Amino acid sequence: MPETTLDALASARLCYLETVGRVSGRPHEIEIWFAVHAGALYFLAGGGERADWVRNIRANPAVRVRINGQWLHGSGRIITGEADDPLARRLLQEKYASSGEDLTEWARVSTPVRVDRLG
Repeated sequence: MPETTLDALASARLCYLETVGRVSGRPHEIEIWFAVHAGALYFLAGGGERADWVRNIRANPAVRVRINGQWLHGSGRIITGEADDPLARRLLQEKYASSGEDLTEWARVSTPVRVDRLG
């Protein structure tokens, strides 16, 4: 997907992330906060490595994301400790700062996930 199209969806408040169940093989969808940067989507898993959707991505990185009714296909990966780990945390904390909650600890301890090859 061209970056400009993804950028046009960046202001949406929520998206829906669909992973493939690591045991069932069936699609599982969650509503989740997200951020966009340089043609990639970033997520934070508050449940860390225990979150089912994170475990599903580890088993099968193929994902679908629905933003404003538009489906995007991509490949997810956990980016803990990688170069864009701090970027993911900062982007999400800044985007959702207006939620009225202090997101500092959430952004610090959550597991960062990146989705690429969207289209």
